[in-house]
Formats: sequence, C-alpha cells, structure tokens
Amino acid sequence: MHRPIDRRTFLKASGVALSLPLLESMGAATAHAALESPKRMVNICTTLGLYSDSWFPKTLGAGYEATEYLKIIDGHRDKYTLFSGYSHKEQSGRQPHNSEITFLTSARRPGLDGFRNTISVDQVAANHLGYVTRFPSIVLGTASPLSQSYTRSGAMVPAETSPAALFKKLFLQGTPQEIEREMQSLNEGGSILDRLQTETASLRKRVSTADQRKLDQYYDSVRTAELELIEVKAWQHKPKPVVDEDVPSDVPSKSDLIGRIRAMFHLIPLILETDSSRVVSMMIHDHGVVPEVQGVSSDQHSLSHHGQDPAKIAQLKIVEREVIMAFGDLMGQLDKREDTNGALLDHTSVLFGSNLGNANAHTSHDLPILLAGGGFKHGAHVSHKADENKPLSNLFNTTLQRMGVETDTFGQSTGTLTW
Repeated sequence: MHRPIDRRTFLKASGVALSLPLLESMGAATAHAALESPKRMVNICTTLGLYSDSWFPKTLGAGYEATEYLKIIDGHRDKYTLFSGYSHKEQSGRQPHNSEITFLTSARRPGLDGFRNTISVDQVAANHLGYVTRFPSIVLGTASPLSQSYTRSGAMVPAETSPAALFKKLFLQGTPQEIEREMQSLNEGGSILDRLQTETASLRKRVSTADQRKLDQYYDSVRTAELELIEVKAWQHKPKPVVDEDVPSDVPSKSDLIGRIRAMFHLIPLILETDSSRVVSMMIHDHGVVPEVQGVSSDQHSLSHHGQDPAKIAQLKIVEREVIMAFGDLMGQLDKREDTNGALLDHTSVLFGSNLGNANAHTSHDLPILLAGGGFKHGAHVSHKADENKPLSNLFNTTLQRMGVETDTFGQSTGTLTW
C-alpha cells in the first residue's frame, strides 16, 4: 500500500525545487479527478505558409494519398485530421503579412485604420480555466516577442523566445541567488537531477510501479531539456571556424530556425505533463536570415516568394520539410508521454497551420490546417470545396467547446465544425 503523495510535492535540493508530473499515487481525490484528464490546447502557426502542392492531398476522406509533406508524418495519420477550404474573411491589411496577428482571432482588416484586434482563441480558453494551473497560458516564439495571442482588450501577449528562461520560469524555484547557481551549474554541465538523487530514490519507494515508470520518463525529459540548453549556450561561446574563402553573397546565418523550433517543441510536453499550463501557443516567425539548414542558401521569406522558380521552391521545401519533421516528433512525444489516463495527445487539441494559404501571393485563402489529438475522430482529409471558404473560426469554436468553454460563437464562426 503506497502512502498518498501531495499534489504540490516538490523535490528540493540546495534551495531549488523541481515540480513533479501528475502521479496516480497523489491521493484518492487526485486519482479520482484524473479519471477525466484535463483538456488541453496547443496552437502552432508557421507564418510563412506551407507549399500547397506538397501539403494538400488531392483526394478526400480517410483514403487520401499522402503528399510529399504528409508522408513525413503519415505514421501519425490516425491521430490528426487535415482541413482545406477554411480561412478567415477580410485578412488583407496595411502590410502583406498583417494576417499573422489575426490567425488566432479572425479579426477583420488587420492593420488598417481603426483596426483593433479581438481576443484570441487561446486566451478565451485561458480565461475560462483561470489559475487552475500556475500559468493560465504560455505563449512562445522563435525570433521575437511578437505573438498571435491577444487579450480581450486587443493587447498582444508577449512571446517567450528563450528556452532557458522558460525552463527557469517553469521548473526552478528558490532565491534569485540559488536559481542563478543552478543555471550556472547547467552551464558547467551539471544537472538538477544529480543533486536530487537522494530525494528521487526516496520518492521511488513511495509510488506505484506505474508511477516509477512515469518518473523515469519525466526525469529523462528534464535531463534532455537540460542538455539542449547546455548545447545552445555552449555555441554562444565557441569561435566560428576560420576558412580561406571570400565571404559569400548570401545573407549570413544568425539563427538556427529548426533548432529553436525543436527546443520549444521539447518543452511543450513538459509544460503539459507537469500541468504547468493547459494552453500553449507558438508562433514560428520569419527570422529574416538564411536558416541553418543544409542545402538552403537564401532566407525563408525570400524563398516563400518563389515566383514559381523551381530552384527556390526546392529550397523552400527543404526548410518546410524540417519544420514538419519537428512537428511530427512533437506529435510523437505527446502520443508517447502519458498522464494518469492515457497519452497526452488524446487529451490535447493540437492545431498546426498557417495564416497564409499562398505565401507567394500573400493570400489568406484555403489555409493549410491540421488538428491532432483532443479526443476527436481522426484520419481523414476534410474539405469544403466551394468558391468561398468556410470560417476557420468554426473549428476554433469546436476546440473551445472541447475545452469546456460554454460558447456558441467565436470570431467569425457561423457554428461549429464537425466531421
């Protein structure tokens, strides 16, 4: 018989504490509540679109033939649904990329005179949940504090772009001096888990076999996140190689786009697993530089304006395949990792897509949209084939209702989207 463990239990060492995931040994009340896992929402937008010919299937239903991009994630086919023929109306703004700021709100005429953004779907969910978790929502970005999350008053919620700062905010507690020592230890190759060996060994004796497996998986995730942060910081202090070559004409690379995406994607399962937040949104920005991806010699924004140039399209697809591969790995982690009632993915609605249907022409029609997990029936390509798209807000309305929000409308919705 295992003694119940308090839900607020932390492992502590040297004044720094590490939170724990939900365990079945956390008492009868918690175990009963865990019979219904909390509903969660993740929204991910890649703002430069996805090359349509490589994304959209040409056939509908469950028997659709996977396209070039979809073959990358086809192993998860039964975990997601593809949508085509959906968008927001009146998304042309003052600037060609103004639709970025309304992807999660559906507000019309972004950036034009008198424009005021409306609340985003993630913040509606966060407001509904409140502080049932430490953070009602977490907003992430890959390049700048700009985000697609907006409050009721139309104010943007700044994005966190530093995995190290996010990890610190999420998982390290103590005085500023204690936390700083812990971060310094990480920089020197140490691990908080090394200093928690006594506590972790004691905890293992107090929990069930299933919880022991879950703790092992959780500790492995924490150590992986620590190692990634160490690697990111290490590169900041290493000199670049000296070569006897002229400086190339391409814009020099200043950002590892895929590395930044993956670093954030690795933290999302931890956020959900520890119930630090149940609402996460992430914006994959235009970095304005040449991505550090082999075979790519121009910035992603320029490549998205390919003008049907086969060479540019080929490079664009290299970048986008890497993004989709990283997303596929995220789905795999969410499907592999569990709470007390099954896979995280089964209880997490994961939206992946873009505010641009055709980045080459800056159009916001027929957006590439994928919804994974969340307990929905999946495995098909659902399309609204007509001259006029259906409101993407109908899908947002559906995911809000799945989160427990009692609402019949959101943004431009005309109802809910069922399939």
